[in-house]
This record gives sequence, structure tokens and C-alpha cells, in this order.
Amino acid sequence: MAKQSFETIIEQFAKSRDIMLRELGKIIIGQQEVLDQIFACIISRGHCLLVGVPGLAKTLLVSSLAECLSLSFKRIQFTPDLMPSDITGTNVIDELDSGRREFRFVEGPVFANIILADEINRTPPKTQAAMLEAMQERQVTVGQQSRPLPDPFFVIATQNPIEQEGTYPLPEAQLDRFMFNIFVDYPTVGEEEQILIATTGGEKPDLQMVFNARQILNMQKIVLKVPISKYVVKYVAQLVRATRPKDPTAPEFVRQMVDWGAGPRAGQYLILGGKAFAAMDGRYTVSIEDVRKVAVPVLRHRIGCNFAAASEGVDPVEIVRRLIEHVEEPEVPKYEDKALPAPPEMDD
Repeated sequence: MAKQSFETIIEQFAKSRDIMLRELGKIIIGQQEVLDQIFACIISRGHCLLVGVPGLAKTLLVSSLAECLSLSFKRIQFTPDLMPSDITGTNVIDELDSGRREFRFVEGPVFANIILADEINRTPPKTQAAMLEAMQERQVTVGQQSRPLPDPFFVIATQNPIEQEGTYPLPEAQLDRFMFNIFVDYPTVGEEEQILIATTGGEKPDLQMVFNARQILNMQKIVLKVPISKYVVKYVAQLVRATRPKDPTAPEFVRQMVDWGAGPRAGQYLILGGKAFAAMDGRYTVSIEDVRKVAVPVLRHRIGCNFAAASEGVDPVEIVRRLIEHVEEPEVPKYEDKALPAPPEMDD
């Protein structure tokens, strides 16, 4: 099989990603940062949680992305009466011509490449657990048989930050399964005017397919191979440990305002997110700036602020921003060879 240089593959991927963003721009106006974070999550084999008020086109954004990626897409509307079998599927009894009866499995909506779990906090814990089990294990178990989910498989869940009456908030252990917590904000004035014109004209542009499932799976392998120096890994470890109030390196504002900080999974996602953003920019090495770029979506749902923080109007996002300013880049010894590892060769 022909060999391609790692740099060539990364450059080709970055160009394709730019084409995909232009295609999505036909339908999605603005939200560049949100699109980048979702795509970085996908090529890192992660799941993400979208938080935003209703009417910000979260469903349209995800379905349009699935169309550009040529992946199967299912939307599940979570409600208080939704049962686990409504998501995973169930066994039904078929009666054959011979009079015999046998079980047949009917797949649920979770059997798709991209799942939009709409208002995941609207459903009871048992159904949430079924969804989160599929996210973690990438399979569902019905009866005594486990069935693998399609590959690639991503869950993009949404939560409404305003109306919390009659909801079942996700516990911290389940929130930790999401790689990114992405905030979808209101559009700017210019973007909102474009949205009003585009959505009241009766025309919907056709989107070009840019990536297919095989290319996404290959890109996931490539992202894992993006080199990262010990220097950047050390910075990631220092940043994560600084979120923990009982750690000796934690700054004073963390000790006063934070009850619990991020675990090792946060460091893993900071590195994977940094690798994804480096690849998306056409670079084959991870910089500290790449890590800082994903720090807020990775850490905002992994930091528990206390009453002291609430009384001063400080939230986890503000804590992360202060930490980015506080945690210094590690020193590199003068005798250390600063040359980055050579990028690997990849199969075409």
C-alpha cells in the first residue's frame, strides 16, 4: 500500500475541513467556534454536550454536519416517560408459518452514527443511564445479548440552561463522560439579520458530502498519532491539578471557590482536543495554545464551584480563564533537545 507523509495527510485533511465549513456556512450562519469544537470532538472519538437556549438551531447544526459527513443521523427527544428500550430497541416475538415463535430484535434509534440526544436532562436516570452506557461501551445490551453500535458513533446531547423545572440534572459522574461542554450563544446582530433573511425565503441549499465514515475513522487514527512534547504534557498536568482545591499547586482562588476539581480524564481530553485542533489547522504538533483553546469546553463541567464563588458571581468558566492566566508554561532545561519527534508515515 502506498505511503503518504504525515504532513501531506494533515494538510489534505485541513483543506477538506475548510471545504466542509464553507458547505455548512450555506445553512449555518455564524457559530464557527461551536462547529470547530463539535468536529474536534468527532475526530477525537468523543461525545459533546451542547448548552443553549431554545431556537439557536442546534438540531439543524447537527443534522447538517451529519449530511456533510455522509453519516446516518437520528434525533431522540428525551421526555419524562421515555423508557430505556425506546432508545436501545427491544425483542419482539414473531410467529412463523410453521407455528413456531421466535424472538427478533428491533433496533432502536441509538443505532446510527450521530445521535442528537435532545434535552437529555428531561428523562429519568434509568433512561439517561441507558444512553450513557451506549456512549461509554459503544454497545447496547438487551436481554442477555450485547449488540455493537455503528462505527463511528457520536452522541451530541443538548440541555436547556433556563428551564430546570421537571428535569433530572445529570450527575457529575455522567457529565464526565462528555468530552466537551459547548455553550451555544446568541448570534451577533449581523448574523441574526442574515438568519432572518435565509430562513424566510423558502429555499434550502444542498450540501456537498465532504467526509465519509471510512475517512472519519482514518482521521481518528491520525489524530492519535499527532506528536505531543513532554513540555505540553507537563503543562496539561499542571493545569488539571490546579483545578483541585486540595492540591498543593492550586491557587488561592481555587481553594476558596472550588469544592472539587477535574480528574485525569480531563487531561486526556485536553491532549486529544489539542491534537484535533492542531490537525484541523494543518499542523502536526500540539502547542500550548491548542490546549488553552479547548480548556473551557473540557473543564467547565468538571469543576464544582461553591457558595463563595456564587456570591461573587464566579462560575466554572471564569475559574478556567483565571487558571489559564495563572498556570505558567513549564521551563525547558537548556540541555534538553527541543526538537519535536518526527511525524510518522501513514498508509494511504
